[in-house]
Amino acid sequence: MIEAAAVNTVMRALADPTRRGIYERIASTNEITVVELTRGSGVTQGAISQHLKALKQAGLVIERPEGRNTFYRVRPEGLEPLFDWISHYGIFWRERFGNLRSLLKEIDP
Repeated sequence: MIEAAAVNTVMRALADPTRRGIYERIASTNEITVVELTRGSGVTQGAISQHLKALKQAGLVIERPEGRNTFYRVRPEGLEPLFDWISHYGIFWRERFGNLRSLLKEIDP
């Protein structure tokens, strides 16, 4: 069974467009610092840090401190609850479309 709390946490974290953009930016790199994320984003470093905190709490990113820097990278398994939820409904719709296809063949042979 799909854990609703985990799905809600991931969806809530990615619902914010700025946070989603940060996540996508991290996903496009191996690792990235807050300073690098802030550069050219139009968002303050404090706001970036708050978004990173939410992404980390949702299990979507992990951090690696090194000296004065903290590097962030995507945690792919963090998307599993969302993937499972989408897969569940994908099966639901495939079955419905299969039933519709059969019904249409019966109606119009």
